[in-house]
Amino acid sequence: MRIGIVAPSTPILPDDAEAVRALASLGYPEVELIFDPQCFAVHGHFAGEEGHRFAALVEMANRPDIDAIWFARGGYGACRIAEDAVAAMTDVARGKAYLGYSDQGNLLGALYRDGFDHVAHGPMVADIRRADGDAAVLRALDWLVARDPAVCEPGLQHGARHAAFNLMTLSMLLGTPLEPDLGGHILLVEEVSEYLYAFDRAFFHVASYLGPRGLAGLRLGRVSDIPENDRPFGADAEDIARHWCARCDIPYLGRADIGHDAGNKVVPFGLHRAG
Repeated sequence: MRIGIVAPSTPILPDDAEAVRALASLGYPEVELIFDPQCFAVHGHFAGEEGHRFAALVEMANRPDIDAIWFARGGYGACRIAEDAVAAMTDVARGKAYLGYSDQGNLLGALYRDGFDHVAHGPMVADIRRADGDAAVLRALDWLVARDPAVCEPGLQHGARHAAFNLMTLSMLLGTPLEPDLGGHILLVEEVSEYLYAFDRAFFHVASYLGPRGLAGLRLGRVSDIPENDRPFGADAEDIARHWCARCDIPYLGRADIGHDAGNKVVPFGLHRAG
């Protein structure tokens, strides 16, 4: 099996690639990781100029000798290329799995909207830098290579449709050409490094927008590294989630084991079949 790795947003370091290669060689010696050189390019904030990132993603997705696409890192930038990149993908690209989270939610949403069947929210290459990052990387490989159900978020319901996003990323993509149809889905959301008032603002938008579109339920992942504001917000993240779900007639279904950390579990988009 060959897994292609690209960075539609921000770059990783060569040391990241070597660490992940070494780990993969122990657990999956039969798997070859193909890092596009674009992963290490730097152009201002981004992993190369826009055209460079677009070309690397489309070329890797359309290569018949590549079995899956693993996103290297989040950050910001995928929304600038996602619509055109997905439009340029061929039927060869449709047979691949795609895995990432954070800013790559822009691509996950666009791929899922366009009918790609093997899209999942889960760990990326750059997670190797985290404490216990080895576990996150191996979890990603377990899903990409073997679709191991043990690495999926444990609360996924058999027979239900699911999707997972970083809340702020989802809030920004709703109403754009990247937006997938989430009607009838159970939505899992997580967040990192946002003030609670910003989290509340994003929840207002997401719940107000998706509630009338038939969202089947919502589960809240981890909300971490919350900055301290000059005054207390007066409610915690779960209070906020419950408030907006109640206001917008969305069933609140409790917590989820996803987040911006090494414990982030895999959430395949679409219908879940246990086992």
